[in-house]
Amino acid sequence: MYTQTLGGRTYHFADLKSLMARATPERSGDQLAGIAAASAEERVAAQLRLADLPLSTFLEEPLIAYESDEVTRLILDTHDRAAFAPVSSLTVGAFREWLLAYTTTGERLAALAPGITPEMAAAVSKLMRNQDLIAVSRKCRVVTRFRTSIGLPGRFSSRIQPNHPTDDPRGIAAAILDGLLHGCGDAVIGINPATDSPQAVITLLELIDELRQRYAIPIQSSLLAHVTTQLTAIERGAPVDLVFQSVAGTEAANRSFGIDLALLREARAAALALGRGTIGDNVMYFETGQGSALSANAHHGLDQQTCEARAYAVARHFAPLLVNTVVGFIGPEYLYDGKQIIRAALEDLFCGRLMGVPMGCDACYTNHAEADQNDMDTLLVLLGVAGCAYIMGVPGADDVMLNYQSTSYHDVRFVQTTLGLRPAPEFEAWLLDLGIIEPDGRLAHREQPRLLLQAVAQLAGTGATG
Repeated sequence: MYTQTLGGRTYHFADLKSLMARATPERSGDQLAGIAAASAEERVAAQLRLADLPLSTFLEEPLIAYESDEVTRLILDTHDRAAFAPVSSLTVGAFREWLLAYTTTGERLAALAPGITPEMAAAVSKLMRNQDLIAVSRKCRVVTRFRTSIGLPGRFSSRIQPNHPTDDPRGIAAAILDGLLHGCGDAVIGINPATDSPQAVITLLELIDELRQRYAIPIQSSLLAHVTTQLTAIERGAPVDLVFQSVAGTEAANRSFGIDLALLREARAAALALGRGTIGDNVMYFETGQGSALSANAHHGLDQQTCEARAYAVARHFAPLLVNTVVGFIGPEYLYDGKQIIRAALEDLFCGRLMGVPMGCDACYTNHAEADQNDMDTLLVLLGVAGCAYIMGVPGADDVMLNYQSTSYHDVRFVQTTLGLRPAPEFEAWLLDLGIIEPDGRLAHREQPRLLLQAVAQLAGTGATG
């Protein structure tokens, strides 16, 4: 039992998970689960009590029992106590002050990352304003590599997301071309296939790989089918670069996705055995999102943000190239409006980067949420300032297959030019060589590269010549 007196009233919190839930900034998912604070005053009382809690408590009181959850076991069994030592005597509130101190550099945060559990990261985030989350995220530096380097200082990458409702290679190829000519795609060309057919996955992987090899484009691809489908594709000789899987923060939620940690280990081993990376071996790509555990009735009474942070422990264990919080995708049942979406995105970025995870963000919303593209514009700028690794590039910001609103190729250009950021260096060199961008990073104002147009047309089977 945890108690806190505020304004002449004493608030009681039954256990640590209740305290964490009540301290969480307002969001519709926790209200739906019946675990949110009943008032702003109760939320402040919970935050005050949480601020006085020793960080080490999270090692002594697992929020989900060690015996019943393999994610809990992963978190505790892999915890690096030596890395944790510099902050082991701090309370959650003192940890916030330590993180914000000017003397706490990126190097110190990188050394600390293996010692931070997701529950510690989630707890301190609940005491932070948005600007605090941005300030600390910006100091964290997480760099990963496959064919491009993701997360370097001054760089901002993008995923080309050329989805098509029927997996038509012509439509997908056109969207890839559009993205490349806007200077996008250095994080990954990632397609959400309309079906989970291994042959459809193989066909699209071969299309991207032929284009990549023909024009020596330093990119990596990923088909966002279920991990078992991708393993089948590998067995059939498909050119698989990054193995994708959605992951969550509890064993039961992962089981609802049809996965467990053993399957992810098998997938990573299969991808590593292919040896397709040229400058690194980060071969995994994970997506997450607040509310996924609750939607599967697998949250164990935890607030959705803490569950989300636990998913980053799963991701961290497999040394991924990319992790992406699809922040507003599930809908207003979990993040009601633009304000909640923006806050959740900044929390996710902070928690992931503090834990040493290469975080990107799909700044997105569904059509029935109380949000619009202006909210995403605001979030884009905040993510760029906070050092987010990458965002999505969707044609027109409207995903016609998944039926939600995201960010466009133009939005990628906006963030890069407005904030003085550049693509990954390997990809930037290719863009310069092909004349797609000018030396100062602007898109070239000349006829677009004809050879690339012809190549994509041929691969798509259109017979066009540009």
